[in-house]
Amino acid sequence: MPKDVSLPRLLWACRRGMLELDVLFMPFAKEAYSDLNDKHKLVFQRLLTLEDPELFAWFMGHEACPDPDLAEMIEIILKRVKV
Repeated sequence: MPKDVSLPRLLWACRRGMLELDVLFMPFAKEAYSDLNDKHKLVFQRLLTLEDPELFAWFMGHEACPDPDLAEMIEIILKRVKV
């Protein structure tokens, strides 16, 4: 996704095949995405290009994310959801 992705396009990318991921991504995109710095915005966009089973395993703690930038974004999203 391009850096200047529109909010509607971003929200469309947040729609997943798993409800567990929808409830993480949709509120985050609506409420927190605009507050991210440019680096984190790009990382979030990259996260949305990954497959649901992989994302689910990382977000639920079944597997560790091997990419430090993605792992940091996962923590940011999880922390935001728990607030």
